Amino acid sequence: MSVEILDGSTVRSFVEDEGAFNSSVDGRFAALDADHDGLLTYAEMAGELMSLRVLEKHFGVDEAAVDPNELAGLYRGLFARFDRDGSGKVDRHEFRAEMKEVMLAVANGLGFLPVQMVVEEGSFLKVAVDRELGQLARAA
Repeated sequence: MSVEILDGSTVRSFVEDEGAFNSSVDGRFAALDADHDGLLTYAEMAGELMSLRVLEKHFGVDEAAVDPNELAGLYRGLFARFDRDGSGKVDRHEFRAEMKEVMLAVANGLGFLPVQMVVEEGSFLKVAVDRELGQLARAA
């Protein structure tokens, strides 16, 4: 983890750079695709979805205190957002489209004022910051 300074334009610029964004998202997709069939099942995505710890991080709710069936429903619902055609599996295009929406929502949430944030190595936010720093270095 590292502490970075970013704003919505950092994230938006990353998403708009189709080559950089797709390469990063495709890398995450490939890492999740355990059986290498080009499709993600709920089982393949479950760990990634659960690592988001949505209730805890965004609502301050300890997930251990939540009914396991409700928690499972929450994560199934997140998976359904990716599975746009309802096939029970997520293809690369569905994954890209949902990640684009997620990242643009993050950009909108950050707004235009820079914020200092702890980001995980390898996360899409870290990739966005590193991309922007690389562009600044090349311009100097």
